[in-house]
Order: sequence, then C-alpha cells, then structure tokens
Amino acid sequence: MSQIIKIPVPTEFLFSVNLDYLSRSPDECLYQIREDKLYKAILVGDSTALFEVSEENNCLVIRSIEENVAWSIEVQEAIIAYVREWFDLDNDLAPFYLMSGQDAVLQGVVARLYGLRNMGIPDLFEALCWGIIGQQINLAFAYTLKRRFVETFGKPVKAGEHTYWLFPTPQDIAKLTVDDIAALKMTSKKSEYLIGVAQLIVDGRISKEGLLEADSFKTAEKMLVSIRGIGPWTANYVLMRCLRYPAAFPIDDVGLHNAIKSVLELQQKPTVSQIKELAIGWTNWEAYATFYLWRVLY
Repeated sequence: MSQIIKIPVPTEFLFSVNLDYLSRSPDECLYQIREDKLYKAILVGDSTALFEVSEENNCLVIRSIEENVAWSIEVQEAIIAYVREWFDLDNDLAPFYLMSGQDAVLQGVVARLYGLRNMGIPDLFEALCWGIIGQQINLAFAYTLKRRFVETFGKPVKAGEHTYWLFPTPQDIAKLTVDDIAALKMTSKKSEYLIGVAQLIVDGRISKEGLLEADSFKTAEKMLVSIRGIGPWTANYVLMRCLRYPAAFPIDDVGLHNAIKSVLELQQKPTVSQIKELAIGWTNWEAYATFYLWRVLY
C-alpha cells in the first residue's frame, strides 16, 4: 500500500479551481494532471519524493506514487510543507473576500474564481528563473522555454510509464556557459541572468531566508532589484509567488492592465496612476488582487 497524508483545507478553497489554473499550459513540465489528480516530484535532501495530490472530504490527500515506499518523518514533513506553501493554505482569505465584495474591480472576478489560491513557487531559484524566462515574451513561449530549460538541465525521475522532472539546481546552472543556455533559443541576456542568479545563490549572496528576514517589503524588493536582470516586475513576481509578501504589486504588468480594462469594459488600458487609484482599497492584498486579475486573461 502507498503511504497517505491528509491536509485539511481552509473554507475558502476549491481544489478544482486551483487545478484548473494549474492546467493552463500543455507545456508545463514540473507536474502532471491526470483524472483530477496532481502528480509532482520534489527533492528532499539527496532523495526524491514522488507524490499524488487529490481532494477528499475537505482534505488534500497525498499519496506516494511509488508502491511500497515508506517516507521518513523528514520526507513527510517536507512534502506537507511544500504542499501547504504551494497552495498557500496558511493564508486566511476571509478578509480578502470581504474587501473584494465591495470593490468595483474585484467584485465579479473574485466571485467567479472563489476558492482560487495564489499558487506558489516555493523554491527561490525556480521562481527567479521563471520570472527571468518570462520577461517580455508571451506566456505560451515562456512555457516552451521553461520546458526546454528543465528537460535539458533538470533531472528526470521515472515511475512506471511516466517521467517526472526536477527543476535544475543552482549548482547545475552556475557552471554553464551562456552558449549552453542560448542553444535553447533563449536570448544571450537571459542566459547571462540565469547563470548570474545561480551563482549568487550558490555563493550564498542571496537566499530565500535572507529575503524573508528583510526588515520590510521594500527592503526585500530592493535586494532583488539589485540583482542583474531583475527589474521591478520580476522582483514583485518573486515577492508574490515565492516569498508571499501580500503587498507585492507588479503595477506595470501589461496583463494586469489588460485585465482591468476587460473587467471594467474600458476603451483603453488604464494608466499606472489610474490603477493606483483603483487599488486604494487593496492594501496588503495587492498580490492576491493581481493574481485573480491575471486569471481573467490566463
């Protein structure tokens, strides 16, 4: 029998809505979805944990993909921590739903997407890479590039007839040349940025713990923006999706502008100053407001 872990979910949570979000690209390679179940591989120390996530009786149910595998306490705790962070289960969304119910921009959007969580990217290196890869290109091509990056430099893990992928480690990428990554049709600049970020993490000059220990959101943002290749958009993306700063707000994002234009049925995209005015009531929920608005389009 495979091992089973159960994690109770908050009231404001719908597995199906989050699974729908995770299904948005056929080129996603870091997890698989089959028959309303989610399959994932993560690295725990030097070993790999393969697991399936489904929902039963207001719980996320985690089962080992591999038969007759006995997870150690360390592995169980790592899987639970990963899943809780991935689905943002420890965030109480009741205040967000209360606020959004009275908000002209968010009211209808949040009602339609009730139960959606800001699906996270728990690993800092993966979040930074995804932010860099996605700069100034459309989402479909970003997923194509990510798949090439992962399948070239990551680690495949086979279980039965399926192959699962682990994201490349900073150590994997730090030793590459620009030409190694550019061969994937990545720009030379992005290739440089990816190697540079990997080297910073390997050298201990940037870490998730260090960013979370910053004395303020703005300090963490400045720390990220000081990295070559990380501008305000990428910094806020990482602050939203990995570091879970609630005030993260990529206000210059074109997708955000288009979503607000669509929701409010405007003739033109709103200006940044107009968005600031519309977002006055979003204080400390800017990240969630942005994530929900992105889902209108993607």
